[in-house]
Amino acid sequence: MPTLQSLLADNPAATLLLALNIGFSLLALYAVPSIIERNLLRPYWLVRRHQWHTLVTSGFLHADVAHLLFNMFTLWAFAFKLEQAMGTPQFVALYAFGLLMSDLGTVLKHRHDPAYQSLGASGAILAVLFASILYFPTASLYIMPIPVPIPAPLFAVSYLVYTWYAARQGEGRINHDAHLSGAVAGVVFVLLADPGRAVDAWRQVMG
Repeated sequence: MPTLQSLLADNPAATLLLALNIGFSLLALYAVPSIIERNLLRPYWLVRRHQWHTLVTSGFLHADVAHLLFNMFTLWAFAFKLEQAMGTPQFVALYAFGLLMSDLGTVLKHRHDPAYQSLGASGAILAVLFASILYFPTASLYIMPIPVPIPAPLFAVSYLVYTWYAARQGEGRINHDAHLSGAVAGVVFVLLADPGRAVDAWRQVMG
């Protein structure tokens, strides 16, 4: 089992992001609830009240423990291997790009709604997940409660179609716009930063 020292040495960014998300979320949920209120992303008020910091801080907070656990499990499952594959500087850039682009999708859709608010790391984590699919295109994903592994490319296409549809419906509390924007951001980042990797992924998938 890897030690904290080995994780910090081999995956400093992924380890730090995991710790920051867990630490800030638990602090806000159980000790200082006002942290959430001050750091929610509110597209309507972003410019009007100069709440620019929420573009970043909202991505390190979660609505409840279930939300936190799901996101952190996904981050743990993909981030550590991906950071080793692409290098720490590029991984940090990917995470930041995914976070900001997922915010952009949310802001553009809800900029006229004064009541809308959002938080969570899902957009950035989906950028990590979709970048991982391009780096490891022959991998399979296990999605509960489906009992069989799903090929990564099939999951990617299915997820994008579902999220696009759900975002257009605009129902429920899930921020599908952030999910869709984050997933697309992960693909775009790899296409721009490492186009050879994307070409290689295509060749592997097509056989």
